[in-house]
Amino acid sequence: MILTGILLVLITFIAIIRGYETRLVLFISGIVMCFIGGNTIAGSNAFIKELTNAGLVPTICTVLGFSYVMDYTGCSKHMVTFITKILSKFKFILIPGAVMVTFFVNIALPSAAGCAAAVGTLLIPALINTGIHPKMAASAIFLGTWGSVMSPGLMFNPQIAQMAGTDVMTVISSFSVQVLLAAVIASIILTILAVIKKENIGYKSADYKKHLTTDNFKVNYIYAILPIIPLIMLITGSKQIGLTPYVSVPTAMLIGTAIGFIMVRPNLKEATKKFFRGTGDGMCDVVGIIAAAACFTAGMKTIGLTDSLIDVMKNSQHIAQFASAFGPFIIGAISGTGNAAALAFNGAITPHAADFGYNIIQLGSMAQIGAGLGRTMSPVAGSAILIAKMANVNPFEITKRNALPTLAATIIVMVTLL
Repeated sequence: MILTGILLVLITFIAIIRGYETRLVLFISGIVMCFIGGNTIAGSNAFIKELTNAGLVPTICTVLGFSYVMDYTGCSKHMVTFITKILSKFKFILIPGAVMVTFFVNIALPSAAGCAAAVGTLLIPALINTGIHPKMAASAIFLGTWGSVMSPGLMFNPQIAQMAGTDVMTVISSFSVQVLLAAVIASIILTILAVIKKENIGYKSADYKKHLTTDNFKVNYIYAILPIIPLIMLITGSKQIGLTPYVSVPTAMLIGTAIGFIMVRPNLKEATKKFFRGTGDGMCDVVGIIAAAACFTAGMKTIGLTDSLIDVMKNSQHIAQFASAFGPFIIGAISGTGNAAALAFNGAITPHAADFGYNIIQLGSMAQIGAGLGRTMSPVAGSAILIAKMANVNPFEITKRNALPTLAATIIVMVTLL
């Protein structure tokens, strides 16, 4: 049964890498393993339980709803344009600055593709017009799209918080210093690569002049601040800061949406539709994957694979350390999404973190960070393809430049977090 389980897990990830629907693959694999293990109902029960998870569903759905409203009202564009104009005045830090701008925007807008579209549309032409090669410009933007690991709306942070019996901001604060350090070092490594390749200066192209819209776009500073209001509320109201009353993530997102309605005064009918479209997509695209992954991990447990993996990891803390970081990293790099690997790891292994000498927050966070960094060097990630198209380059050129920075960042987080 153990060998059968290993074979099914390998087939599952190969199918995901080859582009089959992730939710369907995870669900079917989970049900098959449960059937072989003699408890078919365990998979469906786990699937249904996650669809009604009071800790996860409201958080994820309201974050996506808020994000859709910010995009519809144009507030996201005002925020990115404002940051871009500041950055353009300091050309000597353009590459690391572009990485970090994208990183922080990705915290407020946790969708990698959405962040890539919002930032890339403005920053890629700006970078190219200053003489940075399109391949390096695209790499800088893509390298920043793992900032979502610090977002309270990313699916893993509420999941880990629930397993650890704490709040989301406590989870994020536990690894924020390590992640920020890794992000800065990764951006510096990319800058060094740009200098070595001579891609940081001297590129000339007139083609991008017509796409550079930031010069004529008038920034409304109130609109530019609106996308980060919920984040400010969550940080100042967290247990670690305590400056303002505590609010949950869904409450912060609802308040942020209401403030957006009041300040921007959009078409309320259309803006409301956008909010609920976001919540619906959150349920479909994010909660759906979590539920399917829960079925998959239930299958791993039923067939006996989870207990075997735990026994192996108990024999060496280093095995657990390496597996949590580079297992999801490799899957993310190959498949373009580390979600399935990180969810499977967190569902099957993370609850037993104490057996390996770690706590749930440490091990679970490392798995999701590794997955995010792996995706950030993948040529088949949706955001990589989108950014490559904006810069008119091959996605593999981005991968070649981002491989070393993402590997370094993974090692830094692993060593400092675990």
